[in-house]
Amino acid sequence: MDIIKKVTHYITNTDLYLVILALLCSAYGMVLIYSATLNPATALDGSTRNLFIQGAAILMGLIAFVIMSLIDLETMSGWWKIFVLINIGLQMLLFTPLGVEVNGQRAWLDLGPTNLQPGELGKLIFIFTLAAHISEIKEHINEWRGLLVIALHTLIMMGAVVIASGDTGMAIQYFMIALIMLFTAGLSLRWLGVGCGLAVVSIPILWNFILDDYQKTRILVLFDPSIDPETSRQATYGKIAIGSGQMDGQGLTHGTMTQMQLVPENHTDYIFSVAGEELGFIGCMLIIGLLVLLIARIFYVSYRASTTFSSLLAVGVGGMFMFQVFMNIFMNIGLLPVMGLTLPFFSYGGTSVLTMYAALGIVAGVRMREKPSWLQ
Repeated sequence: MDIIKKVTHYITNTDLYLVILALLCSAYGMVLIYSATLNPATALDGSTRNLFIQGAAILMGLIAFVIMSLIDLETMSGWWKIFVLINIGLQMLLFTPLGVEVNGQRAWLDLGPTNLQPGELGKLIFIFTLAAHISEIKEHINEWRGLLVIALHTLIMMGAVVIASGDTGMAIQYFMIALIMLFTAGLSLRWLGVGCGLAVVSIPILWNFILDDYQKTRILVLFDPSIDPETSRQATYGKIAIGSGQMDGQGLTHGTMTQMQLVPENHTDYIFSVAGEELGFIGCMLIIGLLVLLIARIFYVSYRASTTFSSLLAVGVGGMFMFQVFMNIFMNIGLLPVMGLTLPFFSYGGTSVLTMYAALGIVAGVRMREKPSWLQ
């Protein structure tokens, strides 16, 4: 009976809106994954295996959701420096024999039955450490010394990701997460303007000394696909697939380009193109609507949080979702270069699914520990 009471108490007090919206997104995603991998000739050996793996990842994600919601991260915030070192060490594991190359990028750890992407898990650790760090120096956030240490915190983690995996798309997510957390913490618009100016000035350095040739090509083909037709093929076919769906699509499992596997990685990075071709504008807007509701709920939890640290935790998760959704959809419609970013809850991928549910668990934990409404 005690177990039943505890389960009932948890269900009553957790944020069911987050769980329901996430499960709706996951269910919709599994439908799209089924269609995207229906052809048994695909590398993943057909839809049944994919659905089983994705379903297992969702189940594990729900367990992670519960576990993370029950952990009071604020009691651990004083250890944030240790977690920064742990996060760096996690990224550096890619240099060990565990590091494996997938789709031309060494960004995964081979753990036997499954692969783990350290950059994905590292985002959650980064949100925790940055929330703790900002909370610690919040009164000095608009002083150059305070801003400098936060910038170093962010740049160190971005550097660790890029050095270990070469994944600039992941590093950009870290930067975007930090930006929205700083803005929420009260960073002056003056400093944001200075930051934007520095970013513009650093473009030549980034272009000439950091980006590899293939990354430069991915950017250039946005403006002229003829520069490298093979590189531009994925983005071009993705746009064609979305456009061909028109208002209500060609029908589930009947999309010409989807079923002919003309769009590479259409079950992961380009799952949005599957929705566009087979379910049309309506199917795409349903995806956007569900994700907007989910992100809005996360920011609502942040607004209601009882402490600065808790509020920043939720904001960091909301920023992570918001920018990843934005970047993935814009990548699908050809307005951003291909960066290997999944669409949260919709794309196939165990690490991504597990990370997203764990992130929602962090937000649910904030919601469970917020002040009662009469104390607001």
